[in-house]
Amino acid sequence: MNRILTILGPTACGKTSFAANLAYALNGEIISADSRQVYRGMDIGTGKDLVDYHVNGTDIPYHLIDIVDAGERYSVYEFQRDFYNAYNDIMSRGKTPILCGGTGLYIESVIKGYEFDGRKFPEFDSCIIGLDIARDMRREKISRRLRSRLEEGMVDEIRALLDNGVPSERLIRYGLEYKYVTLYVLEQLSYDEMVSLLEIAIHQFAKRQMTWFRGMEERRGIKINWISTELPLEQRIDIVKGLWQK
Repeated sequence: MNRILTILGPTACGKTSFAANLAYALNGEIISADSRQVYRGMDIGTGKDLVDYHVNGTDIPYHLIDIVDAGERYSVYEFQRDFYNAYNDIMSRGKTPILCGGTGLYIESVIKGYEFDGRKFPEFDSCIIGLDIARDMRREKISRRLRSRLEEGMVDEIRALLDNGVPSERLIRYGLEYKYVTLYVLEQLSYDEMVSLLEIAIHQFAKRQMTWFRGMEERRGIKINWISTELPLEQRIDIVKGLWQK
C-alpha cells in the first residue's frame, strides 16, 4: 500500500512551519491539503506563508498551492486527482511525500480513497501527526495572526480580487477572511464589526476542525498521533521520525 506522512491540526497551530522543517529533515516535499490555498491571488487571507518553506537556506518544494484562479470552483475529486499526481511525482524522485493541512475532508478523501464521480483512488497507509495546541494558546495566536494579516494588507488583497473581476458572492462563499472583508469592502459592515465577527468566526472554525479530527479518530477509526506544540522543534521532529520509520 502507498505510504504518506500527514501533518494536520487546527488553524494557527503552526502546521506549515513544522511540516517544512520536517521535510528538510526527511528529504521531503509538501503536498498542501488546504481548500483555499489552491487559489492564486488569495495569499494573505489563506495564510500561505510561503516564507516558511525556506528552511536553513533550502527551499522546500510544495505542491497544490496556486493552481486555480480565484473565483473558480475546485472539488474534492479534483483535489484527489491532483494529489495523486503530485504524490507519484514526488515518489518518482525518491523524496518523502508529506501531506499538510487543516481541511479534514481533503485529508480523509486521499487517505481512505473516497470515490467521487465514479472514479476510485487507492487508499494510503498514512502516519498521521496532529499538532496539539492548548486552547488558550490557539485563541491568542488566532487573534494575533488576524491583526498581523490586516496590517499586511489583507483588505487590499481582497479589493484587488474584486477589481480583477472575481464575483463578490464567490469570495463570500470562500468564507472567513474572504467573507467578512468582502462585506466590509462592500460597506455592509464597519471595520470594527468586520474584525469582531471575523475573529469569532475563525475561533469557531478552529473548533469545527477539532470536531472533524475527533470524528476521524472516534467514528472512522483513523489513528492520529498527537504531539504538543509546546515541545521543542527538534524533539517533535525526532518523535515523528520514530513513528515514520516504524
